[in-house]
Amino acid sequence: MVAPGETIGILGGGQLGRMMAFAAARLGYRVHIFAPEPDSIAAEVCARFTCADWGDAQAMATFAADCAVVTYEFENVPVGPLAAVGDTPLLPHPRALETAQDRLNEKNFVTALGGRPAPFMAVDNAEDLARAMAEIGTPGILKTRRDGYDGKGQWRIMSPQDADGLDLPDVPLIYEGFIRFSGEFSVILARGTDGDIQFWESAENIHVAGILDTSTVPTPPALLAQVEQARDLARKVAEALDYVGVLTLEFFATEDGPVFNEMAPRVHNSGHWSIEGALTSQFENHIRAICGLPLGLPTLAVKAAQMKNLIGDDAHDWPAILSDPANHLHLYGKAAARPGRKMGHVTRLTLG
Repeated sequence: MVAPGETIGILGGGQLGRMMAFAAARLGYRVHIFAPEPDSIAAEVCARFTCADWGDAQAMATFAADCAVVTYEFENVPVGPLAAVGDTPLLPHPRALETAQDRLNEKNFVTALGGRPAPFMAVDNAEDLARAMAEIGTPGILKTRRDGYDGKGQWRIMSPQDADGLDLPDVPLIYEGFIRFSGEFSVILARGTDGDIQFWESAENIHVAGILDTSTVPTPPALLAQVEQARDLARKVAEALDYVGVLTLEFFATEDGPVFNEMAPRVHNSGHWSIEGALTSQFENHIRAICGLPLGLPTLAVKAAQMKNLIGDDAHDWPAILSDPANHLHLYGKAAARPGRKMGHVTRLTLG
């Protein structure tokens, strides 16, 4: 067990690390950030900051030696350099990163556990893409197997003609068939070192231009009927990985039941509502889990809550947002408001 007063290391310096640091501080922990970017918004609120490249083994080892436990805030942390963490506990285990960092491996892993993703095929060249379109059909979506988020590294292919002359990047790709769905929802759980699993209310997620726009709880009845089956898969994933911390799986709701979209081995944007809307937020339970503490109840604490992302210039509307006392504003402290960049979020609560 990691006692309050000790130091938690976080790999990554973005808004998720920032919010984890807030939760850790409330529980009496100090936080040390490791990130390659010098303008880390997480480091601004932490006791210590190591700015170094992921491959700097000496810097990584020195960072880890200062920490009682190390975790990560996003799934694209390179796995190889993490060997330098040494004997300091690293939670969740890097096997979760290895699984989630490659979309093909991720879908094969989930399929083996009984999950149902959209039809998919690996694509390494134009011939593979033609074969995938012939077998799976169009419309479909071509994605890089690694990296890419918020709609980046993706190409919509509505017909075979859309693929003509497509300049494919020289990286492994995956082609996925489109499916008809009535809604999107996420399953977020926390799993403790003792195997205890707690689920938050599943949010209905609305995306705009490939970026999450709103997450709303409680779960609408049309989606709620599919949540239990989705939770069963999430539980299997967590147990197969011997996972410790917060884990997120995203799903499409279809006539035939939930279809797995992707997993994130971390706290998740669609769970931000839990900061004000749940008895225990996803950030606090992640800290509790990796420190070996008992998990808090994730129960919905209000009648309803809706989280809306503030993208780009949306963050400039803070005076209007704060004029409504039902709103809870979170600005991440990023310097430049660029199109498509998450600058903050606002959660609107409805009391019982």
